[in-house]
Amino acid sequence: MNSFVIITGLSGSGKGTFLRALEDRGYFCVDNLPVGLLSKFYELTLKSGDEATKVAMVIDVREGESLRKLPAIYDDLKKQEGLTVSLWFLEASDATLVRRFSETRRPHPLSPDRSVSESISQERELLAPIRELADHILDTSALNIHDLRKHAYTLFGEQEARPLILLVSFGFKFGVPSESDLVFDVRFLPNPHFVPHLKALSGEDAAVMEFMNEKPETAEFLSRLQGFLDFLIPQYEKEGKSYVTISVGCTGGRHRSVFVTEALGKHFESLGYRIRVTHRDSEKI
Repeated sequence: MNSFVIITGLSGSGKGTFLRALEDRGYFCVDNLPVGLLSKFYELTLKSGDEATKVAMVIDVREGESLRKLPAIYDDLKKQEGLTVSLWFLEASDATLVRRFSETRRPHPLSPDRSVSESISQERELLAPIRELADHILDTSALNIHDLRKHAYTLFGEQEARPLILLVSFGFKFGVPSESDLVFDVRFLPNPHFVPHLKALSGEDAAVMEFMNEKPETAEFLSRLQGFLDFLIPQYEKEGKSYVTISVGCTGGRHRSVFVTEALGKHFESLGYRIRVTHRDSEKI
């Protein structure tokens, strides 16, 4: 069954956050689609493939006078076979909306030259007919950005995806990866580079792994690092971070950093996280 979600409501109520939450869960999303293109957009997206398609879009007061066409177009969409269509209306208290506009220092899109309170009142009147049509009305007054995102997952029967953990090994002599959220220096560990038969190998080779695992400081470091990250990553999850980049560096990025990065990858994979491992400098000389 194809799913077609229309999100509307008051400016500052969190429509963009709600839309991005659905985008993270596989919905094809469009912000501020012209009302007159709704039916055409349906034809182009939902009828273009054999598999069920999930689409979500925001339509709001930025549309101006054309917003009056939404009720009739929405009624036509609801008559389409094989399509589940729903209209979500997001709102919040006047005090909450005024505070949000004050915090972002953005003018109200309806009347930038008037006070925010006056614009909110006018917007409520303009959107009242659409609010009456809504299948779902959501008051976001008590929700922050992260709460609203999680709430959107719950409302649509989705479990929040665990963050993607990007693990990067690198050599300090080639520079620290600029995208790093966390950087760990493992140059204190015993270096296989100075063992003749290991020098040409990498941290992914069994001989290097055996060498590293024989060292007691390796096991203790991995235990402490994994324990620290087991505490830290869930904190990032709570804040709604969708991915975390962990970079591990040694001198050349060939042995120790590769070994530790691979070990972290196996650890996080065993905990059910999505991971991606990259050895940036392992082939460099």
